[in-house]
Amino acid sequence: MLTAAALAGIPEVRAGEDLAALLAAAAGTLADGDVLVVAHKIVSKSEGRTVALAGVEPGERAIVLGAEHGKDPRLVEVILAESEAIVRARPGVLICRTAHGFVCANAGVDASNAGAEGDVVLLPQDPDASARALRGRLRELTGVAPAIVIADSFGRAWRVGQCDVAIGIAGLAALDDWRGRHDGAGRPLEATVIAVADAAAAAADLTRGKDSRQPAVLVRGLQRYVSAGDGPGAAALVRARGEDLFL
Repeated sequence: MLTAAALAGIPEVRAGEDLAALLAAAAGTLADGDVLVVAHKIVSKSEGRTVALAGVEPGERAIVLGAEHGKDPRLVEVILAESEAIVRARPGVLICRTAHGFVCANAGVDASNAGAEGDVVLLPQDPDASARALRGRLRELTGVAPAIVIADSFGRAWRVGQCDVAIGIAGLAALDDWRGRHDGAGRPLEATVIAVADAAAAAADLTRGKDSRQPAVLVRGLQRYVSAGDGPGAAALVRARGEDLFL
């Protein structure tokens, strides 16, 4: 059985705060095999990954793109700084590839739940390292090392709407590769690779509203995917450019 419960009582997170201590206090008793799905914004805030637009001076390219796409040029300047490339653009939308290899709207730069008017939140600089650090600190504080999934909402190329996905992982299998096994009728499976961490992130998101101020969810029932080691992280979910038919 899979259960997911949003954690209450996590305050507004500020730069330099001990995020693991806040999560431990909100979660109460943790057990081996637990998974904590954490919204990236509280991770980014704790790491100081926020920008006040009032202090941003847009360059020429940001001014032009802002005018073309109906965006604040200061915001566009931040998006450009976080982007390796802009892969698609249309009025109001910039689809970017980040240095992490993620392909997402606005390079993950977002003003919602930023904490202060005029601020925007960036993605963590290294989400997998952030997940490993959180897991290690929780082990120090509680004696237990739950798996960590850092999640963000992404659009999907073939689908309408957004869905939470894993952008940072420690201790949870990112993928469950069924290729070479057989289905219920005995047919060999040739392409089935289950995105375990993305599924966990999406399930966790269903337990909380976007306005609930509950940025972490405790998921239980995934013990078979939890490992003592941190594993390769969400880097395992990034499709190689040579295999991406949409770039």
